[in-house]
Amino acid sequence: QQQKSGQHIKSPNKSRVLCWHEDKKEFSGSNWPAGCFVHRNPSRQRRKKMMRVNTIVSLVAAAALPAVCSAFSSTLFQELPTLQKTAPSKHNGVDIELPDFDELFDRIQRVSPLARQAIEGSGGGFQTMDHHKSVSPELPWKTMEDTPRRVVQTIEKIDNFQGRPAPLLRFRSTLEGPCLGPLFARFIMDLDQREKWDAQIANVYEAYPINDLDSANIAMQFGKYGDCSRLGIGYCQTKANLGIAPREQLTLCGIQDFPNGASIIWGTEMEDWHNHLLPEGPRFPRAKSHIFSTTLVPTSETTMDVEYVLQLESGGNLPTWLTTPVIVDSVKKLFVTARSCFQGEGSTLSDYLQEQKKKEEQFSNSLLITP
Repeated sequence: QQQKSGQHIKSPNKSRVLCWHEDKKEFSGSNWPAGCFVHRNPSRQRRKKMMRVNTIVSLVAAAALPAVCSAFSSTLFQELPTLQKTAPSKHNGVDIELPDFDELFDRIQRVSPLARQAIEGSGGGFQTMDHHKSVSPELPWKTMEDTPRRVVQTIEKIDNFQGRPAPLLRFRSTLEGPCLGPLFARFIMDLDQREKWDAQIANVYEAYPINDLDSANIAMQFGKYGDCSRLGIGYCQTKANLGIAPREQLTLCGIQDFPNGASIIWGTEMEDWHNHLLPEGPRFPRAKSHIFSTTLVPTSETTMDVEYVLQLESGGNLPTWLTTPVIVDSVKKLFVTARSCFQGEGSTLSDYLQEQKKKEEQFSNSLLITP
């Protein structure tokens, strides 16, 4: 109903006296608590002020949330036994759950352009890499270091990748020496070689190697992702340090070899339903490698480009600002050690080449005595 200016009426619940103001087109009540007035027709200035406040609140709220970069949606492993694809290991009664290899190598190719180059068979290394294909809008890489004269020339990262606190890290290096992926893998998978650069390593070994590599290659559709020359479940444990408890990992790892001499060393953390494969003994906080790949592509007979990609959560309550510099420093030491080896320093390279020569001779002899 129309009201006259200045007329007083009772509120519907008869608890307050309201006064109608014709010029403001609104009611007011003298005994209403502060903040309870609802203006029917707020002034333009007030509306602008409210809009500015709402905008500021929205910006502050957005700034308070960490940026999340998500790239993967499908799962690698299946918890339901009826959906799992398995292959026997060399240990009786232990089967290895095989991941969705299409999803695994799609992830690797999206974060590692050099891996994509190896799988496509184009070759050439970093110099022939299509820059437009190597940069994805949904993957905002940030350069941490760009030092062409050092062993590791480029280090990049993506914060909050897949919504996880640990960054995705990418290292690029050009090394002299023959492109031998299985030899490079020893610096990661073999304890004696790992100790040369990783002071925190306590143990690392292949716990459950696959019984027949043909099973893996069949699952990979024979040649779609190169030739799988090694696959198994590995265990890794670090030492306690400065009051920080040891960490342990259970990882499925493999090596892919390609006709042009390139190799991809890859790994992904096993799930909680695989914990029965952990060794007996005390349990430690679980570190998890959500994605790991090292790609080696020959650029000549005596040089190669290497791209190392890793997203590692250290487990426990360790902050990433503390663990990330440690991981970066460790990977740098890996490359320094590998460079010395591939340049012929020490006996690691010569021992490996002699070992491979003996294997080839044994294989040749076995063919000669086959009826």
